[in-house]
Amino acid sequence: MTTAMILCAGLGTRLRPITDELPKPLVWVGNRPLLFHIVDRLARAGVTRVVLNTHHLAERFTKSLLAELPIASRVLHEPKILGTAGGVAAAASAIGPGEVLVWNGDILADLSISALEEGHARARAAGAIATLAVALRHPDEARIGEGTVGLGEDGAVVRLRGETFGREVRGADFVGVQILGEAGRARLPAEGCLVGDVYLPALRAGERVAASAVVSSFCDLGTPEGYLEENLRMCAGEDGLFGRDVRRPPTVSFERCVLGDHVVVTGRGALREVVVWPGATVEAPLERAIVLGSGTIVRV
Repeated sequence: MTTAMILCAGLGTRLRPITDELPKPLVWVGNRPLLFHIVDRLARAGVTRVVLNTHHLAERFTKSLLAELPIASRVLHEPKILGTAGGVAAAASAIGPGEVLVWNGDILADLSISALEEGHARARAAGAIATLAVALRHPDEARIGEGTVGLGEDGAVVRLRGETFGREVRGADFVGVQILGEAGRARLPAEGCLVGDVYLPALRAGERVAASAVVSSFCDLGTPEGYLEENLRMCAGEDGLFGRDVRRPPTVSFERCVLGDHVVVTGRGALREVVVWPGATVEAPLERAIVLGSGTIVRV
């Protein structure tokens, strides 16, 4: 599998006001936009080309930015949001025939793509139209009823969005990464949702949607709180993570901060658990906040 699709057309409403300045796949996570972290994971798995769909702040996906990606990319603009299923359907010619790996552009996940492909090969042989990458709720305990999906003994999805389709033996979370088979692609609506308009109708009809527990960790950067915490997890030391040419005066101390390239720090006191986007100016003291490129402060 050498081509993947990253879904980038969402509005990012839960992450506002952060997404008033950048679309969610381009918000800064550590020292790079989220999109770059996703593409790096795909490139390491052998993917050589990605297709992106855009809508909100589409002009921010510039040619110069995309040229920095480690693999080739093609951007398809959606004047009207088509949904996760409709987005993949509209990209059919750009993706090409066959199965496709689809990754939600607001999800940062550590997973084995090769293991997901192997799991899908087995699931396809058993009639599955798609295989969802999931994280088990607990490595040893069943945790039945917990998480966004329930798994059966054979790895099939038996619970999804509160509906049940068989006996559950493990609780898990779907992380927004999946392999969609040819049979699944053939039934994609022009507009709609992969879960609500493809997977659930298939399960109700007695068809098979599989899951593969290949995810070691994941984060949905859907809220300012989640966004801040994911950045703080990337802090290498007590001070934090600093980009190039950061101006740090001796009057300011730092505790678990992420400062992008060319950030200017002013004031006196401490910056504690603060994320500052590249090129912004931040004044100490400040705690538990995100400073956007415009200088807007989002307090968490």
